[in-house]
Amino acid sequence: MKILVTGGAGFIGSHLTEKLLKSGNSVVVADNFSTGNIANLDAVKDDPKLQIVELDVAEDKDAVRQLVKESDVVIHLAAAVGVELVVNEPARTISTNVRGTENVLLPAVEFDKRIIAASTSEVYGKSTKEKFSESDDLLIGSPEHSRWSYACSKLLDEFYLTALVQTANLRGTVTRFFNTVGPRQTGMYGMVLPRFVRAALRNEDIPVYGDGNQSRCFCHVYDVLRALVALIDDERTYGQVYNIGSQHLVTIRELAELVIARTGSSSNIKVIPYEKAYAKGFEDMRRRMPDTDKIRALNNWQPEKSLEDIIDDVAESLRNE
Repeated sequence: MKILVTGGAGFIGSHLTEKLLKSGNSVVVADNFSTGNIANLDAVKDDPKLQIVELDVAEDKDAVRQLVKESDVVIHLAAAVGVELVVNEPARTISTNVRGTENVLLPAVEFDKRIIAASTSEVYGKSTKEKFSESDDLLIGSPEHSRWSYACSKLLDEFYLTALVQTANLRGTVTRFFNTVGPRQTGMYGMVLPRFVRAALRNEDIPVYGDGNQSRCFCHVYDVLRALVALIDDERTYGQVYNIGSQHLVTIRELAELVIARTGSSSNIKVIPYEKAYAKGFEDMRRRMPDTDKIRALNNWQPEKSLEDIIDDVAESLRNE
């Protein structure tokens, strides 16, 4: 197949591109390289089945339409990413996510293309449930706090895709990623694990925001891609939303401690209040664990990599930079 990957030079996108090429597919990467990095594609840049197109999915509407027309499948990963970017540039976040997704969805309808659009666990907002299920009600925070602009924009993307499935027979599926991590992920935009590992390797203080008791589940990009690729040819998934993530819950302080242990670091943990790390009134989710029964029932998917595996892989990648 010829597969269009928007955001294909990013962390997840570059790993996906490699996996798709290895399976014999042709891949077109569309990226504006604002948060993605062309170097992420170094391992496959000479593959004749790869085409790299520099464009902005939110701005280059006609070019995106042509790429969708020429592809068999679209995997839409291009988005504003990272808490720091979202908090500091909420208008850019909304424009990139909403307009960019519309520019991909409408030609997918026009030319009857299969599309999988990546969403995020952020759409669950301030919910306090023990596990988040795809059918749960969602509790987004106030627009006074720019942090929620990301969740709201990605949720609108989901509604848009679902509406087009219902009204225009779009062959679309939504995936909600829960803290995907692994080699090549940058800490530049607020991603916690690469920041922790990089600091530990340098024996520097590891900054833990808030009180450190907020908890997350981290899933290796290897496992996320296994789930994502398995959805491509499955017609049962049209119009559906799937959580993809681990159910190994860890507090951020525990994560920092584990990073120090796995890297043999002499780093100390430095707790930084949210008001010093972000704007006043910053809100965070205390707990974020996915219910993955839906995708497990579909194709028996579950993560294979442990949190220790993830930390070791990230550390090895950073050591080799």
